[in-house]
Amino acid sequence: MSQMSVDRWVGSSALAPADGPVTQDELIAEINRLRKERNAVLLAHNYQIPEIQDIADFTGDSLALARQAAKTDADVIVFCGVHFMAETAKILSPEKKVLLPDLAAGCSLADTITAEQLREWKRQHPGAVVVAYVNTSAEVKAEADICCTSSNAVEVVQSIPEDKEILFLPDMFLGSYVEKMTGRKMHIWMGECHVHAGIHPDDVARLAQEHPDAELLVHPECGCSTSAMYEVAAGGLPSNTALLSTGNMIKHVRNSPAQSFIVATEVGILHRLRQENPGKRFVPASEEAVCPFMKMITLEKVYRSLKDDVYPIEVDAEIAARARRAIERMIEIG
Repeated sequence: MSQMSVDRWVGSSALAPADGPVTQDELIAEINRLRKERNAVLLAHNYQIPEIQDIADFTGDSLALARQAAKTDADVIVFCGVHFMAETAKILSPEKKVLLPDLAAGCSLADTITAEQLREWKRQHPGAVVVAYVNTSAEVKAEADICCTSSNAVEVVQSIPEDKEILFLPDMFLGSYVEKMTGRKMHIWMGECHVHAGIHPDDVARLAQEHPDAELLVHPECGCSTSAMYEVAAGGLPSNTALLSTGNMIKHVRNSPAQSFIVATEVGILHRLRQENPGKRFVPASEEAVCPFMKMITLEKVYRSLKDDVYPIEVDAEIAARARRAIERMIEIG
């Protein structure tokens, strides 16, 4: 991502520490000093700005970050992602201090359903198994039977007995994809990620025609995901189209002989793809697929987080215990 694209979102929101380091090199040196001093680990999602990805101890998708949070021996986890991810880390590591450098880093998809809405939905379908995407609040996870990520949603649903009714939430595109892949009919909550929903099938089809040798990588949350599956079957898109989580996109590109890829997900992943595969070409399905929440965390905010303990994430113990069961069931499946 260009510096201009980054500035578009962080700009004046970057909180420079008073009387602290001012250059990027100074900030990084201070961050490194503080994380060593405090035995802290920096976890970053694949959609974070390049500077954050470059200093992170671990960069990955939601499932990989959850696993890292569960097994880390650090005293402090600085979560460079969005609020529900930091909550998940706290649920899995209640004895750790979990810091989110900007509390405003939320998620439009997580905001599409509340715990009360889910409780009402459950009342309408007694006995149904609730599958909650990790892009949900701790309160919603506490009402679920099992969580999933885009990388293991199919396996999670396949693990549920065939005679069980399923409530899948909150992403309608991921839910539709899982229905097609498993053949299971589910009740699907009509939520969406505003960034992924904005990636249009027509744009993807146009790029596929412009780059006939490129592999097409589509995130299952995308508005184009279900139509992409149909178009592949009908011969309208490359047969080497793959619907993958961000973590699986990283693995796929690493092992693929292809030299060119169209990437249909949030553009933050392009930084890592280009870094790890310098000889390959990556074309975003949409230059506008930028999540402003994912771009809120900056080096200045990470420094302040480590220096001043902002912002600690806390989850009610009873809610955390119930949510943890749903998350651990997800991790056990893989």
